[in-house]
Amino acid sequence: VQLQASGGGLVQAGGSLRLSCAASGSIFNISPMAWYRQTPGKQRDLVARITSGGDTNYSHWVKGRFTISRDNAKNTVYLQMNSLKPEDAGTYYCNLRDGDWTNYWGQGTQVTVSS
Repeated sequence: VQLQASGGGLVQAGGSLRLSCAASGSIFNISPMAWYRQTPGKQRDLVARITSGGDTNYSHWVKGRFTISRDNAKNTVYLQMNSLKPEDAGTYYCNLRDGDWTNYWGQGTQVTVSS
């Protein structure tokens, strides 16, 4: 499994970004997907998760602002980020967890939010 994330960049506070993560391999459709964020010196924290069936859950700090979705036909998971705040900045990683609970990670995409 290979994951390719894209869509990060610099945005002003209050703006929006849409992250994408394209997956190779045949297990995408049956695997939960997630986005994590990491800031310097800190651990990688869950932002949002989506099951293979489309059920979602979010960390409290993004609820109502971020939306995770997936397109199984395109093997792609998205993170729509609205009303961005400077504290949302960091490196965002997409994650796929297979049936053996093995985690696969994308290369990370940088999000910078200016105040």
